[in-house]
Amino acid sequence: MSAMPIAARRAVPGFLREMFASENRFITLIAVLAALGGFLFGYDTGVVGGAAPYIEKSLDTGTFGESWVVGSLLLGAIVGAFASGKLADLLSRKWTKFVAGTIYTAAALGSALAPTVETLCAARFVLGLAVGTASFVAPMYISEHSPARLRGGMTAFNQFMITFGILVAYLADYALSGFSHNWRWMFGFGAVPGICLAVAMVFVPHTPRWLVQRGREDEARSVLARSRPEDDIDDEIDGIREASRSQHAFRFRQLLGPRLRMLLLVGVGMAMFQQVLGINTVIYFGATILKFAGYTTSTSVYEAVYLGIINMVGAFAAMLLLDKVGRRPLMITGTAGNVLTLIGLGWFFHMSSGFQHANPSVALGLIMAYLLFFEISLGPIFWVMIAEIYPLRSRAKAMAAATMVNWTFNFLVSYFFLQMTTDISKAGTFWLYAGLGVAAVAFFSWKLPETKDRSLEDIERQVRGAA
Repeated sequence: MSAMPIAARRAVPGFLREMFASENRFITLIAVLAALGGFLFGYDTGVVGGAAPYIEKSLDTGTFGESWVVGSLLLGAIVGAFASGKLADLLSRKWTKFVAGTIYTAAALGSALAPTVETLCAARFVLGLAVGTASFVAPMYISEHSPARLRGGMTAFNQFMITFGILVAYLADYALSGFSHNWRWMFGFGAVPGICLAVAMVFVPHTPRWLVQRGREDEARSVLARSRPEDDIDDEIDGIREASRSQHAFRFRQLLGPRLRMLLLVGVGMAMFQQVLGINTVIYFGATILKFAGYTTSTSVYEAVYLGIINMVGAFAAMLLLDKVGRRPLMITGTAGNVLTLIGLGWFFHMSSGFQHANPSVALGLIMAYLLFFEISLGPIFWVMIAEIYPLRSRAKAMAAATMVNWTFNFLVSYFFLQMTTDISKAGTFWLYAGLGVAAVAFFSWKLPETKDRSLEDIERQVRGAA
């Protein structure tokens, strides 16, 4: 073999080499197809920011109606996250994602064709049901298929696809900004990946852990044989079987029992802090924040594309780092970086309007740094770790609870952002987020475990031993 291919391979980061190694191609394909759910999540959270001004002109929504065009999807996502915890156990992870893709397709078309603001909000509520479902079933599905050494990066691929969806939404907003009825096309394009997700789920297998739970061990062995060395399959089946011994129905109230209470606190804490640092105010109102900083309307829509690009770069970096550096160091370091950038944004908006309009690029740079820190920490690690830390029997419902809290705070923070910038000033809003970030760093330093390089069953045995 020539030196050039060897040198080229050595230049590729270790995770990517493993990801595309022949023995891992099946898992990589699984992750790519399942992460279409993440793309849907990202596209529909990103597209509304560019569509909102045109919806206001077309349907005369007013400020209240515009808030509900955004908020209706988030409320639907809360309900979807709650319901999908039971669906993921009953229907399986695979068929729950199929249902989500089907609903998403119909609701995306309904949003594009909505004749009034009321019907648009109703369609986006239904869309939220699918987004809330896909937001946690996708990382669960990927995590349960992945070997321990690749699980962090593979699960973080879903976050990368979320950021890719956001970037595509920003590009669609910019490309369609000059077209008549452009907001309808912006929403309607979302049906395409919805169809792709539903079709893909017909052909992918169930997760080995769900199959063992259902007593279908021969099928589980066949799935594992496509991604594990033959000598490891029996040990993994034994570990899953041990974790699945308690087969009686698990109820949501059992999450508050002594064994799971602290893990529920960790998951809910991550869910809350991911949102109260203000990430989705940047995603939903990125162009508006740039207008606050001194950019014109047309320029702010264009500059928002750069936010989408840096967002995706950070998510890609997280894929490479999670299984090398670990979850806990990245979470603490990245969140601390978020605090510093939020303090910087508060300082920028505290300066005179003359300074702001003369130096809008300072705000753009701070927001880009904020997104980069977020995407190597709270962005992917929340979704990775809630798919890792809960015992198999309680995993679907515990993840649903954490996801429901995440979407609830997403709604609250996003809905009140513009009002807060008026009531306590723009600087005060970002400083408030920074203060909550300090609390997040303290919480993660105190309670966040490290799950790198450990099987899901090993993590569960530690949880059981600690209890």
